Amino acid sequence: MKKVIKILGTGCPKCLQTTNIVTDVVKNNNIDATIVKVEDIMEIMKYNILSTPAVVVDEVVVIKGRLPSKSELIDLLV
Repeated sequence: MKKVIKILGTGCPKCLQTTNIVTDVVKNNNIDATIVKVEDIMEIMKYNILSTPAVVVDEVVVIKGRLPSKSELIDLLV
């Protein structure tokens, strides 16, 4: 089943790093997922996020306010 991974962030350096980390993990582990960047602050607020970056997997906030590690993402996505 294809996962939907949303990266919430307004484009700050940490948000861009998060996007790169998530993309690498998905590609390198052959994870069936769609990655969506959400930069609209009104859309981000719907997830009750106080600090970015945040990672949402299938509409569940799994990481917020910090950079994820690759191993952490693998555990969450595999």
